[in-house]
Amino acid sequence: MENLSNAAWIEKTAQDTNKVILDVRTDEEVAEGIIPGAIQLDIFKPQEFMDAIQAMDQDKNYYVYCRAGSRSAQACQIMEQSGFSNLFNLAGGYSNWDGDSVIPEEN
Repeated sequence: MENLSNAAWIEKTAQDTNKVILDVRTDEEVAEGIIPGAIQLDIFKPQEFMDAIQAMDQDKNYYVYCRAGSRSAQACQIMEQSGFSNLFNLAGGYSNWDGDSVIPEEN
């Protein structure tokens, strides 16, 4: 796992054609805004989280974030233990994010 600053995250994701952006926050947190293109996968729902990552392509590059950076670091560790190797954590999380964000539409 590599911790990335906002600037490094923006630069790497802009150039990466093999990326998957994961938001591991809760529904309530995501309602405040989400990084465009991110897939929400709430780490506080452990069975759903494990089922989802086991179905993911381990050859992709995963950019993971949460509110402050600790849950996403935990998610990266879980993913590493499951065989993933290309993992990037947003240092400081969404609360420190200064890039683009969108408010998700209600389902």
